[in-house]
Amino acid sequence: MVKRVSFCLLVVLFLSSVLANIDDLQDKQVYVVYMGSLPSRPDYTPMSNHMSILQEVTGESSIEGRLVRSYKRSFNGFAAQLTKSERERVAEMEGVVSVFPSKNYKLQTTASWDFMGMKEGKSTKRNLAIESDTIIGVIDSGIWPESESFSGKGFGPPPKKWKGVCSGGKNFTCNKKLIGVRDYTNEGVRDSQGHGTHTSSTAAGNAVADTSFFGIGNGTARGGVPASRIAAYKVCTIIGCSSDAVLSAFDDAIADGVDLISISLGGDNPSLYEEDTISIGSFHAMAKGILTVHSAGNSGPSPATVTSVAPWILSVAATTTNRRFLTKVVLGNGKTLVGKSVNAFDLKGKKYPLVYESFAESLVKGKILVSRYPSMSDIAAASITTDDKGFATISSRPLSALSPDDFESLVSYINSTRSPQGSVLKSEAIFDQAAPIVASFSSRGPNKIAVDILKPDVTAPGVEILAAYSPWASPSPDKSDPRHVKYSVLSGTSMACPHVAGVAAYVKTFHPEWSPSIIQSAIMTTAWPMNATGNGTSSTEFAYGAGQVNPVAALNPGLVYELDKADHLAFLCSLNYTSKTLKLISGEAVTCTGKTLPRNLNYPSMSAKLSRSNSSFTVEFKRTVTNLGTPNSTFKSKIVYNHGSKLTIKVTPSVLSFKMVNEKKSFTVTVTGSNISQELPPSANLIWSDGTHNVRSPIVVYTDGN
Repeated sequence: MVKRVSFCLLVVLFLSSVLANIDDLQDKQVYVVYMGSLPSRPDYTPMSNHMSILQEVTGESSIEGRLVRSYKRSFNGFAAQLTKSERERVAEMEGVVSVFPSKNYKLQTTASWDFMGMKEGKSTKRNLAIESDTIIGVIDSGIWPESESFSGKGFGPPPKKWKGVCSGGKNFTCNKKLIGVRDYTNEGVRDSQGHGTHTSSTAAGNAVADTSFFGIGNGTARGGVPASRIAAYKVCTIIGCSSDAVLSAFDDAIADGVDLISISLGGDNPSLYEEDTISIGSFHAMAKGILTVHSAGNSGPSPATVTSVAPWILSVAATTTNRRFLTKVVLGNGKTLVGKSVNAFDLKGKKYPLVYESFAESLVKGKILVSRYPSMSDIAAASITTDDKGFATISSRPLSALSPDDFESLVSYINSTRSPQGSVLKSEAIFDQAAPIVASFSSRGPNKIAVDILKPDVTAPGVEILAAYSPWASPSPDKSDPRHVKYSVLSGTSMACPHVAGVAAYVKTFHPEWSPSIIQSAIMTTAWPMNATGNGTSSTEFAYGAGQVNPVAALNPGLVYELDKADHLAFLCSLNYTSKTLKLISGEAVTCTGKTLPRNLNYPSMSAKLSRSNSSFTVEFKRTVTNLGTPNSTFKSKIVYNHGSKLTIKVTPSVLSFKMVNEKKSFTVTVTGSNISQELPPSANLIWSDGTHNVRSPIVVYTDGN
């Protein structure tokens, strides 16, 4: 009996162990193991080190299928399939900065460049020789190489600094415009979604005349720097964009020799810098002199939704342009209602019976379906619904989305008419005098990771943008849409981001020596000011940052706020990062003194979160500006108060005199006030002016009411 019990106990223990191991294996997922900068030792081989770590942690001599990616060109680390317990063991190993799960990021113009002041032709000056040597790296869903927007005709050989490759897969050819591609999806770089093609052409596409979406929005499609080169890094598939792939793309893009990076994707929520591959990759890009331009996110208008939160990134919100698309509905009584959609179908004014809220096939067929909820029918002649987006999207069938008031007017007509009829017209473009207005979908601040850094930084056109597209992709959300197009209309902060990437490249063509922070400062401090359009953070600087980009003004900013890697490390110290972690990130010894405050980072905007809303306060911002204007110049400070509770702002000194170009001067901004409004946080603008330049920085003080 004793032997039988002992045997049973052993069986139970054995099965428990097996089950535990099975559970552990079932929990296996991809983790990013970030190891900071590459060691400078000549005998160090990253791949061997990564394999050795995996073998030690897993106890497996063969790690085939475990190692997903190795980061070895611009920084150090790898991505691997690990169990939770293995992840914990890796995290404790010497040299490992952080270990975090690989996340799934989401993908976040014939008139837009004119609207931004960069007119086509000779009216906008260009430095074509340098522009042709400028390389924009686009991390996205790939690219359609046959698009006219990426034709290599007329281009010389790639810049000598280019060290990339053309790994496009079967039937894919690069050229002198599209000089390199890399794939991290095992699908090939060819774009099956259209998103990467659209963003690439917006930033740097050739000028292509007579482009439109079936005649809608006809004009010349072009990027901000048409003479520049493009390198495409495909990290996204139809199911999303893995963050471990994104880090690989940064690793390669930096080493390949791109001049700046445009990335229009991100998560649903902001992440800690050490666990966000976009923040990590862009930090190393910044350290190598490469600016990263990033979309703010599409989770607006709710506050604190901005996901692009690192100060070494230029974060972009989306606005409307002065061209909008509308679709008219003409009723049987002659009344015309105006809705939104990009409707390429022409019913030629023919009237059809209107059917309200009925989905019976026999009642809808051949008629116009009117539904309060977004819907379409394959058997209806057309559909009319309510506008739930605030911007026009492409429809696979004739459709118009009416405002709530116009929809109620339509319902009233149907209910009061014996045989109600109507027609949906083909979409047309109109001039929108109210532009730019921040799009409702554009993610808002405050910044949840660094509460004293104002994000987003600037806005750019991101609503109803016409640009190059993939013929493989459906132009509408309806995947059964049989149409194939070369140019299409999209909206999102994804569309705003490459506009600013194009602006940054444009500035860099005139100032190749400028650092990422100088370019970022020039773009922010010369932006067009915008006004709050209502109560709440959704309509203030937390929506538009410093304002709408002004490309031509950014060439000559006067004064700039400079930052380098050491400044950003000091900023991270102020967020209580440890010296050990910072050394591994930077590759050099860093001593955190703890004397600085995050709000004293030499950033072009100034923001402070207060702990209480109902008491008086005094907040100081310390800044240093560099003169890039003229020698023997004097800048006088001016405060323009905007909205919210009354503030008192003092600038010391109030006048800055420079004898030389590149000379630096420091000043302090002191803000006092009381009883801060949560609904409309108070703000102002500091403007330094020498009579020619107006260097503007937004100032925002806010509270969450605690």
